[in-house]
Amino acid sequence: MPVVNRVADLQADIMAWRHDIHAHPELMYDVHRTAGFVADRLREFGCDEVVTGIGRTGVVGVIKGRKPRDGADVKVVGMRADMDALPIEEANDLPYKSKTPGKMHACGHDGHTAMLLGAARYLAETRNFAGDAVVIFQPAEEGGAGAAAMLRDGLMDRFKIDQVFGMHNGPGMGVGTFGLRAGAQMASTDHIIIKIEGVGGHAAAPHKGIDTVLVGAQLITAFQSIVSRNVDPVEASVISICMFHAGNAMNVIPQTAELQGTVRTLKPQMRDFIEKRMKEVAAGLALMTGAKIDLTYRRGYPVLVNHAAQTEFAARIAADVAGQANVNADLPPIMGAEDFSYMLEERPGAYIFVGNGDSAGLHHPSYNFNDDAIVFGTSYWIKLAETTLAG
Repeated sequence: MPVVNRVADLQADIMAWRHDIHAHPELMYDVHRTAGFVADRLREFGCDEVVTGIGRTGVVGVIKGRKPRDGADVKVVGMRADMDALPIEEANDLPYKSKTPGKMHACGHDGHTAMLLGAARYLAETRNFAGDAVVIFQPAEEGGAGAAAMLRDGLMDRFKIDQVFGMHNGPGMGVGTFGLRAGAQMASTDHIIIKIEGVGGHAAAPHKGIDTVLVGAQLITAFQSIVSRNVDPVEASVISICMFHAGNAMNVIPQTAELQGTVRTLKPQMRDFIEKRMKEVAAGLALMTGAKIDLTYRRGYPVLVNHAAQTEFAARIAADVAGQANVNADLPPIMGAEDFSYMLEERPGAYIFVGNGDSAGLHHPSYNFNDDAIVFGTSYWIKLAETTLAG
């Protein structure tokens, strides 16, 4: 039976799994219920090996093909889905709406997990491939670097993974479409914390103090000039100051202020440059104003870089599933970040987007994964495993 038809037969079960996970969102590494649900399903499917506790709460399933390998170059392919939700209050009125106040699956990880489970069930039933298909269910993608934690626990070497692939849904992309690009597809993400100490005093006598609010405002403006005046206009970079806390009275110049924000870049050298320039700007402003400025620059996820050969291969698989006209192999880069980047630093692979239709955006309280995308995402995983491990 053709893959898409078989997945259509599994659609009701995959939807039910997705709705169950959606109703019980969990954050970061605290995905014990979801991980247990995934492990139970993998055991039911008859996976040859089911391992829990990789990267604290990650789950890995191994499905061995029944065909001889015949010296195939790729003997083990890894396929990854993320399991964690977000600390957002859900605005949807759904039968399977989040049952946990302040938590919801606002990024579609419920759909990612369900689709990879559907593929695991199919692959365990048919085993029409040579080598091992390894399904990876990761915690803490949303800021916790769960991918790095799984790598530290020996994910790639323990399961002898040769190549690794990831998938994310794309709001605004039509259902039944795919998109990806070779090279830098998603940005690095860094966190900046700035603590300013001045001289507080009465608002009516600003000349006797050092106004931390003014210093903070000048710092924000100066930081924005880095991107607009120091960075080549063809280079994509973002500096966003998203928090500014100072003072608690209308007539008191505050002694201290704190700012926090994020930096996004698509090239490691641009990341280095912006960190260096921000520190120079902060030091210069401190000298100019007399304030003490302490800037902490914390590096987060690296740039997600798709490998050329695997990107071409993934695009071909997507075209087999959805038709060539429905695959954009030159998707513009995205300044959002993804910790699958760590896995792509360890092994060749590619990260692809599958259309979620005209839905609310990711991380929005009205977002919901589109169940109509299930057949396409699940079929992609199956086709990718069977083709990569054709023998």
